[in-house]
Amino acid sequence: MQVILRQRLENLGDPGDLVDVKPGYARNYLIPRGFAYEATAGNVKRIETERASLAKREAATLTEARQRAASIEGVSLTFNARAGQEGKLFGSITAGDIADKLAEQGIQIDRRQIELDEPIKALGVTSVPVRLHTDVRPELKVWVIAED
Repeated sequence: MQVILRQRLENLGDPGDLVDVKPGYARNYLIPRGFAYEATAGNVKRIETERASLAKREAATLTEARQRAASIEGVSLTFNARAGQEGKLFGSITAGDIADKLAEQGIQIDRRQIELDEPIKALGVTSVPVRLHTDVRPELKVWVIAED
């Protein structure tokens, strides 16, 4: 069965793509959840108008993400933490801690947008990427210094 995708789906394609899928997958999953339309002439026209509005929205979110990235790019955060003899922290600095510290400076970022593979557990400087958009990933510096 041929369907027209309404949004990007992993292993299938991008919005507006015409793909062949099994009939049960289309009837029971893709079409009821609004991920795809059945491939008809009317739906081809409908997806073209949706694609145009999606492109406008995507351009707006990209420009907003670039503006937010400019404000984040030069930010440097400093955390005071208790550490042992070898520079290992007794606790850790998590993405939530970084988001809270950014909020104190007036920059609202969701903790899930901070791409911290694992919590920071050592003294020093760490460069932390922030995912604002698929194409925009500014980095901020996180300094962890020992508490006196």
